[in-house]
Amino acid sequence: MRAGIGYDVHPLTPGRRLVLGGIEIPFTRGLSGHSDADVLTHAIIDALLGAAALGDIGSHFPPAEPQYKDISSLVLLRRVRDKLEQNGWQVSSIDATIVAEEPRLRDFIDRMRQMLSQALGIMVSRVSIKATTSSGLGFVGRGEGIAAHAIAIIEASAGEGA
Repeated sequence: MRAGIGYDVHPLTPGRRLVLGGIEIPFTRGLSGHSDADVLTHAIIDALLGAAALGDIGSHFPPAEPQYKDISSLVLLRRVRDKLEQNGWQVSSIDATIVAEEPRLRDFIDRMRQMLSQALGIMVSRVSIKATTSSGLGFVGRGEGIAAHAIAIIEASAGEGA
């Protein structure tokens, strides 16, 4: 078994959709970024890549590449899952926390877990997503952005010597 941690942050901006965990959240602003800027999925991707010692999201999906413009981060997550499998690893579990002052995310957590578990090919019971605020402190507290932290546990695939 191996563990990896991931972190991502993007600024909130008008005129963009807010996508977290692969679902669109109704809100007046969205996250700015080259892809769909899904900080939750990006943090999970980095945690998975870190656990397998395969670099980070930017090395696999460079933001300067036009093919990644506005791409769904769930597509990227599935590609990372495939890379892990090619290297003898399978995803065991994910635990992540979204840090946002607003919008309130409680009603969307179950759908996020379902979308992420489907993209990873694991049971929803192996994906934990939580949301919290920063109690008004820092850039998140001022409503300037949203951040996410994640830890991933991966295991060697059956019969693999990873």
